[in-house]
Amino acid sequence: MRSNRIRTTVLATTALLAALSLTACSGDDGSTSDNGKAGSSASAANTTDKQSQSPAAVPEKDGTDADAEAGGTPKNTAPPATNGGKGATGSTEQAGSTTDRKPVACDGGNTKSTVSKVSRPLNHLLLTLTNAGNRPCYAYYAPKLRFDDAQAVFPVLDDSQPQAVVTLDPGQSAYASIGLTGEPGSGPAPRKATRLQVNFSGRSPESSTGTPAQLTLPANTYWDDNGFVTYWQTEMADALVY
Repeated sequence: MRSNRIRTTVLATTALLAALSLTACSGDDGSTSDNGKAGSSASAANTTDKQSQSPAAVPEKDGTDADAEAGGTPKNTAPPATNGGKGATGSTEQAGSTTDRKPVACDGGNTKSTVSKVSRPLNHLLLTLTNAGNRPCYAYYAPKLRFDDAQAVFPVLDDSQPQAVVTLDPGQSAYASIGLTGEPGSGPAPRKATRLQVNFSGRSPESSTGTPAQLTLPANTYWDDNGFVTYWQTEMADALVY
């Protein structure tokens, strides 16, 4: 009896070891192992995740989004560069205004002229020229004066020529003094005048430009052929020195 129990125990142990051996073999080749299936699933998931993060798997953006496709403004895009934020229109306007402000010659059409008596020097008038336009203008040389219907232009005092051409910005004034008569007894008797025509020089002192100014003289104005007119000056005091 005792030997039979021992034999039975040995057989049961052998069968158990055989079963365990078969189970171990099945786990090694991965054909029936649940662990093998889980490992394969995890590996596939990792591979898929890596591919989704790869730059090659991400479609390149073309600078548009849903708003842009719908006719809106693309997001996260900088506005076009402009000159100082003014845009193309502002740049064009600026260029136009620069051209418009190019200096021109002063004449009767873009200036206002006035003539007035002065207490000093004696027998003098002051001629004032003011830029009434929207551009700077050059007051070239000296004004060309004619009293009433005189044929000759009033003499110009060459010693009064300034170092540079007088330039007037809009609203600025230039001045010329008119010495009405010369030394007493040095020429024909003074003649009374009521009107003064002012012509304006161009780049050449012999030329005239634009329209002349027609002025009414102060009452009891007398002139003779020995008088003079100065060049245009930037300061009234400089004109009245002569």
